[in-house]
Amino acid sequence: MGADGPTHHGAFDLAYLRCIPNIVIMTPSDATQCAHMLSLAYEHSGPAVVRYPRGDALVTTHDVGRTVHMGKAELVKEGNAGVAILVFGPLLQTVLRAADQLNATVVDMRFVKPLDVDMVKRIAKENSLIVTVEDGVAMGGGGSAVCEILEQKDLRVLRIGLPDKFVTHGDTSLLLKECGLDEQGIFERINAYMR
Repeated sequence: MGADGPTHHGAFDLAYLRCIPNIVIMTPSDATQCAHMLSLAYEHSGPAVVRYPRGDALVTTHDVGRTVHMGKAELVKEGNAGVAILVFGPLLQTVLRAADQLNATVVDMRFVKPLDVDMVKRIAKENSLIVTVEDGVAMGGGGSAVCEILEQKDLRVLRIGLPDKFVTHGDTSLLLKECGLDEQGIFERINAYMR
């Protein structure tokens, strides 16, 4: 999202790319992870997509010295509130701040396809509410992939992402806030859903 206009947000890519057979879709949470994923994409023998955010990439020490393995998520924070937030992409730091207020578990999903099914099932066993967060449209994206895995489970799932509409252009942080994808918006959505 940003100042280039509503047709240049990259909001729909996860949803329309997921249906391509054998494609790998990676959603790095920061610049270091993006570099690892670009190497994975280069070495992969089939189609691969590395989704990177618009503008400056966040540089953290979170992934320094770690290897990103194909199709594997990472448990970043363990909470004990019975709530787990599965994050796809660059909103990880925002979600971690919201999760601190909720004492929620946070998983950096890293891959929309192949989805880390083992991690999703493990987290589903340990929590009563699963929340997915992504900076693309909620319909058809990473959250939808999680719901497809959990459809046979008696579990509450909340998908947080962009709404089913064209988001206007403007400053990225203001647009994220307008769509409820800032720290406060994510916290409020989850807190309200928990009641």
